[in-house]
Amino acid sequence: MLQEPDIETLPWPEQHAQDDRLYREQVRYLFDKSRFFCEKLKANGFATPESVGGLDDIGALPLTEKDELRQSRNDEHPIGTHLAAPLEEVVRIFSTSGTTGIPSYIPLTAGDLENWVRTSARSYGASGLNKGERIISTYNAGPFVAGAALDSFPRLGLCHIPVGTGNTERLLAAVKLLKPQILACTPSYALHLAEIGEARGLDLRNSSIKRIMVAGEPGGGEPAMREKLEEAWNAKVTEAMGIGDISVSLWGECEEQHGMHFSGRGFVHFELIDPETGKQVPVTDGAKGELVYTHLRHRGAPLLRFRSRDHVMVWTGTCRCGRTSPRVRCIGRTDDMLIVRGVNVFPSAIREVVNRFAPAVSGVVSVRPAAKGVKQAPPLKVIVELAEGTDASDGLREKIESDIRATLVVTTAVQLAPAGTLPRSEYKSRLLDFSEASAEALDA
Repeated sequence: MLQEPDIETLPWPEQHAQDDRLYREQVRYLFDKSRFFCEKLKANGFATPESVGGLDDIGALPLTEKDELRQSRNDEHPIGTHLAAPLEEVVRIFSTSGTTGIPSYIPLTAGDLENWVRTSARSYGASGLNKGERIISTYNAGPFVAGAALDSFPRLGLCHIPVGTGNTERLLAAVKLLKPQILACTPSYALHLAEIGEARGLDLRNSSIKRIMVAGEPGGGEPAMREKLEEAWNAKVTEAMGIGDISVSLWGECEEQHGMHFSGRGFVHFELIDPETGKQVPVTDGAKGELVYTHLRHRGAPLLRFRSRDHVMVWTGTCRCGRTSPRVRCIGRTDDMLIVRGVNVFPSAIREVVNRFAPAVSGVVSVRPAAKGVKQAPPLKVIVELAEGTDASDGLREKIESDIRATLVVTTAVQLAPAGTLPRSEYKSRLLDFSEASAEALDA
């Protein structure tokens, strides 16, 4: 369902031309209102907005790291010196989970919030949902940016049934009694629910759920994971992706299920970079790189060339749905990437290979590095959980190791674990586990 047809079907070169004008205005705003970016740009030789140029010149500007924003915070500036609007104009302040210390705060003006909701409506609308349908969600609205994505559901004409995380029993009861047609959750939680349903003898394949919209982590676009979910639920799976500092649900997959369309047109500009060198990668069909974002129409705390750490593959060809924006599939997080004897490997890529061995495996894996840090010596330990009723065998273990080596050029030591022994999550799965890692890093 196209939410804004004139925008979503605009030829991509025309979008670039429109965004260039917005970008130049945003840069002027940064120089005028953002102490952080005014100082950062001047320190890098850009004394005026005019010296920055347009979008074709953006690759010459410095990248922005999350840690830079954190370091700009203090008692006087609790949000950070990138705050560019008076707090009197801020209508909502979200926060991150604060897993690395003090949470980061994300302020939105009324205009910023409206842009976020419009972006999310475009993203979720692409999945093929229909007005009047009921959607049950497990994302915590609370202090987190997912709350803005949830605001898009009534705009799409949906009846929203929010459950939140940690309420599996309530969710299953609501599915049975209220008969929602759509489930919104992380892919790992959708898999967890399917396992619970099978263990309890629940007939989820004949439940009311006909569409599952997954987000929050890579996985929904992995062919084997998607097949497993669609088989378990007898429902169509599409995925969405966003980033809290920039916008929720920036990307949303249509019914063609061939990558997530960029949904932030007119609000955000994206680039690809080589995560190791920081150099731009042309956005062409089949290109891979890390996504970098720049706000175009943001007032609260606009960001310039912000590194997402999301490593993606891009498709630029025509999509039968009519949307003209590029599409991506997230391969993994660059800050989760490991280097095993010079080879880059993402834990999610290992899971994708393992899932080829369904139904012998459950789809739950745990990558256990032997050393702290990025660099690892082979073999890389991978615990693979077996499916219920499957016995461990050297033949299966060797086949999984061989397939990982052939596909990813990485040597692993696979250990097969009984069904149900690896931890599950009601939100995001944890693929990397450094609990067995030695204190000394190989790349120290």
